[in-house]
Amino acid sequence: MGYKATIIVWSFEKKEKYAEFVLHKVKVQALSFSRNSSYLASLGGQDDGSVVIWSVPKKEAVCGSPAQPQSAGVTLALACANISENTFITAGENTVRVWSLDLENRKIRPADCNLGQVKRTIHCLSVSHNDEIFFAGTTTGDVLTISMKHHLLQVIAPEKNGFSMGVTTLKILGESMLLVGSGDGVVQEFCYTVRKEGKRCFPTLIKTNKMKELLGKVTAISLRGEGHQFFVTTDKCHLYRFNYSDFSHELVKTCHNAAVNDIKFPYKYSDLFVTCAYQDIRVFNKINQHELLRINIPNMTCYCIDILRDGAAIISGWDDSKIRAFYPETGRLMYTIQNAHKKGVTALCTTSTCDRIISGGGEGQVRVWDIREAQPANNQLHRGRLKLTDKSNSIQNSNYSSKLVAAMYEHTNAVSCIQISRDDKSCVSASADSTCIVWCLETFRRKQVIFSNTLFRCVCYHPTECQIITSGTDRKIGYWEVYDGSLIRQLDGSRTGSINGMDITDDGNTFVTGGNDKLVKVWKYNEGEITHVGLGHTSPITRLHISPDQKSIVTVSEDGAIYIWEMPIINGTN
Repeated sequence: MGYKATIIVWSFEKKEKYAEFVLHKVKVQALSFSRNSSYLASLGGQDDGSVVIWSVPKKEAVCGSPAQPQSAGVTLALACANISENTFITAGENTVRVWSLDLENRKIRPADCNLGQVKRTIHCLSVSHNDEIFFAGTTTGDVLTISMKHHLLQVIAPEKNGFSMGVTTLKILGESMLLVGSGDGVVQEFCYTVRKEGKRCFPTLIKTNKMKELLGKVTAISLRGEGHQFFVTTDKCHLYRFNYSDFSHELVKTCHNAAVNDIKFPYKYSDLFVTCAYQDIRVFNKINQHELLRINIPNMTCYCIDILRDGAAIISGWDDSKIRAFYPETGRLMYTIQNAHKKGVTALCTTSTCDRIISGGGEGQVRVWDIREAQPANNQLHRGRLKLTDKSNSIQNSNYSSKLVAAMYEHTNAVSCIQISRDDKSCVSASADSTCIVWCLETFRRKQVIFSNTLFRCVCYHPTECQIITSGTDRKIGYWEVYDGSLIRQLDGSRTGSINGMDITDDGNTFVTGGNDKLVKVWKYNEGEITHVGLGHTSPITRLHISPDQKSIVTVSEDGAIYIWEMPIINGTN
């Protein structure tokens, strides 16, 4: 509870750290620069409860004060004035304050705003260009208009039918327009006007006809230039670009908003890759990083994926114990294997003949499934596709049958990874029960077992298939003989955390690892030496894969990030 929360100021031009401020405890709630960037105002979290003014040129604190009176709740929002260098605003649970900086006495003095009988929790602030008024977005779903000079509430809008899930972000556009983003994904424009009757003024805040609904809670709105275009982000990791004139929008970038559990490339095709996470499977273009397809299964987590060698289907394993196959062009469901495992499908792979699936479950079983397509008499189909001789324009539904061929019961804990040999006659499974087992897929019996004091996370066949390499929570990389299961070599793969992902090149000379230390490491296989280290991830790496052309590496992590790395040149080859 008493640890410090650090504020780091970066030089955008030099791409380096400019200053570091340490004063708040536990959490920094909000930051805001003054008009000329001479001062930085920072707001602490609930455990800190203070607001501090920092001098950016001098790299030191000027003064600080409790952010809210004792009768109020937590302060959540902070904004600096657009004209005055010494004025800023804080707001939160039943508190709105306008602060003035007294630089000579090194003090900040608050003035509480009078909201009358209105009780609100404010999450966001936006100040007008002339500093006459400011707007406050509330969890109730309305926007408060407050006078900066008199500290009085002027308008509450909308009076009825407020925004669902509250107002999450505000942005002033021009002299009288306000962009509002809400928790249910609505982006709405408001117009602020002042109607005069004699000496009296009546301010109004009215909705315009410009409104769009997006997917996810709106988290930020940023203007481009004077506002002819603006960008909107949501908590679903979507970035939209809006044209203000017609309020049209397009999805610019998107990614996962939960931990990415697996990543796979199609067979001998490097321009596309598939990832899976909570609720969805996505297909990305590696060249321009655009999302091409999204498959949604609400409230379910996809643990593992594979792509048939002929590209006819995406096979996926889910936490509801089902194996689902989808068409890669449309994302339509091809077939489902019900109750494939008791505790979710945690690993799977497919054979080169595209008619067999090997799956591993949370209970430790490894199961082999045969998939057969029952062709209707009237139509000639191949994997759900009409042949060119069929002149029907309607979408036909092909029938698939799944048969459990064998169940292998050696593991006693969740299967974390399965790799199959090139001839489809054997496979190796890694498990959290500290064993790796090589299975014969002809007799469905164990050929060899490997024991180690670790929870295995990943396993790879060497291209010669005489050796396998493993790694797990003990941070060691093990080279094992497939024939007798003996340990050939052991390397220190990491200093701080488990290794979760591993892949090897087609020539067997190089392999890549990644794990909880957030580092991507490239190794020489024979020498056991690290040649390159990739820095960039801010969360543990969950899986990685080398592209089929051996020119790039794709890594995925727990924060939903996908990183594409250039494969380094080692000994004259990629």
